[in-house]
Amino acid sequence: MFTLLQTDARTDARRGRMSLAHGEVETPCFMPVGTRGTVKSVHPAELTDPALDCRILLGNTYHLHLRPGTEVLDAFGGLHGFMRWDRPILTDSGGYQVFSLSKLRKLTDEGVRFQSHLDGSPVFLTPESVLDIQRSIGSDICMILDECPPHPCERGYAEKSLALTQRWAERSRDWIAANRPPGQRYFGIVQGACYPDLREKAARDLVALDFDGYAIGGLSVGEPVPEMLKAVEVAAPMLPVDKPRYAMGLGQPDQLLDLIARGLDMFDCVLPTRVARNGTAYTPDGPIHLKNAQWEKCREPLAPPGATHPLCEGFSLGYLRHLVKSDEILGLRLLTLHNLAFYLDLMKQARRAIEDGSFADFREAFVRRYRAGKPDA
Repeated sequence: MFTLLQTDARTDARRGRMSLAHGEVETPCFMPVGTRGTVKSVHPAELTDPALDCRILLGNTYHLHLRPGTEVLDAFGGLHGFMRWDRPILTDSGGYQVFSLSKLRKLTDEGVRFQSHLDGSPVFLTPESVLDIQRSIGSDICMILDECPPHPCERGYAEKSLALTQRWAERSRDWIAANRPPGQRYFGIVQGACYPDLREKAARDLVALDFDGYAIGGLSVGEPVPEMLKAVEVAAPMLPVDKPRYAMGLGQPDQLLDLIARGLDMFDCVLPTRVARNGTAYTPDGPIHLKNAQWEKCREPLAPPGATHPLCEGFSLGYLRHLVKSDEILGLRLLTLHNLAFYLDLMKQARRAIEDGSFADFREAFVRRYRAGKPDA
């Protein structure tokens, strides 16, 4: 499934390739978030066009289970046929909803009970049912069910949460052994809150179950950045060298390079599309918040030719601000395409830098410029 092609001499960065049922994915990679079977405002053909050349998307098991539901997905032969997407899909298990919908949930050893955020109807997810739903989705990579503890988190709760996640992982492993459909791959998720020894234990116990890849979860849930990086630094070296490593739900452009330098291969985040809908564009000099009045009469383009999506070229910052302030759909579309191009191109640059041995210098230069630029200052 995963071929490690090259490592960086000065950091732990890795260059690899995943061979999945619906195609190959070069790593490090960024996965745009298509929670409900769509990346908001973007046509699938735009994602596969060479301007973006997105190789893998992320969907969400919980949301797709509620709507459209497995009966509909089964009728279309899975999510690929339903959304007309012929490249790989990774689906989260719904574990983050265990965290984010905590007021509507009840955790037991058997599974987790929710009230649907759509209509209040009861939902019950188990380690087995989550994998069965992902079988209907037809995911290339399936995440097992876990609990993501909050931050801050008392030691006692973190220990109980980790024990529950491990028991669910063992049940997931049993289901996979008996029911694995052809072509599907399964990732375990390292939890452990902010406690390094628990992160180590989680990684060690999951590796013993021999999943196809491993994610580091429970990041970006309110902890300071140094704690987040420490969790990665503790867990990543304990994961198999010959299997992919996934940082769930991260992050800002500069953070992605910091995580690549620590040996992680895969990333997803809602930020490039979410902030676009709020009028923010990513640039090498940091984010531009187009609602700010300073851009009202700016004739400069968002980016020079070749440094943004082709559909965004030539539009002035003043015009883009006008679209954003007027709530015009074109504005959020252009900024979404631009931000996705920025993230996906950043991964291409990182891969090239690992290949030619310049990743450490590339990362240092990018991070210095990004954090110091402050185009809104």
